[in-house]
Amino acid sequence: MILNIKDLHVSANGAEIIKGISLEVRENEFHVLMGPNGTGKTTLAEVIMGSPKFKVTGGDILVDGKSILGLSPEARAKLGLFLQFQNPVEIEGVGFVNFMYAAKKALQNGQIDVGGFMKEITAISQELQIDKGIVGRSLNQGFSGGEKKKSEILQLAALKPKIAILDEPDSGLDVDAIGTIAKVINRISAENKMGLLVITHYSRILLHMKPQFVHIMINGKIVKEGGSELIKFVDEKGYDPFLKNGSM
Repeated sequence: MILNIKDLHVSANGAEIIKGISLEVRENEFHVLMGPNGTGKTTLAEVIMGSPKFKVTGGDILVDGKSILGLSPEARAKLGLFLQFQNPVEIEGVGFVNFMYAAKKALQNGQIDVGGFMKEITAISQELQIDKGIVGRSLNQGFSGGEKKKSEILQLAALKPKIAILDEPDSGLDVDAIGTIAKVINRISAENKMGLLVITHYSRILLHMKPQFVHIMINGKIVKEGGSELIKFVDEKGYDPFLKNGSM
């Protein structure tokens, strides 16, 4: 599977947020999108998954060469795309396990081994060190920030998309939890040859990972691309050099 973003322009309320981004992510590739807050990283993630909050004013988003701009979020998920939200919403009355079962069943067109699925959920929950009581509650209701992030990674592990976009999977987590989540992400992406696009503005979680491609985003544009050396650069000097120069 190939996710291809071509010269994408996106607006909201008349203001341009994404200003001509081109980016390609393939299965079994690990990309990182870094940049300061407010630069459009989350907007890009939500537009890829079809959020109605934004308007694509130029360019295209393609999966395996075919435009997905006209597809619903559900149709995009069935193609193999997945978004881990930066701030997952709480949905009262929708059981966490029931939600995951319904999502898995929809992606597999109704074919699912219930017993095997529940064993997998239990095993992944233990690996993520998720409290047993969480999976019996409504989706994200009353979850702490860290619990929400772990529940999103649990969904990632269970649904096994072809390409996953992870929007700040490290925010709201302590040092130990970051290491735990990174370990699970590393394992499931390797086992399933999953394509990853991890969005972050800190290098903390990346200390536990080995990204192949790093993209720096400033004011709605990708201004620099390279390898893991860019992570070290940002860690040492921050984003000021990019903000001052626009690119380097």
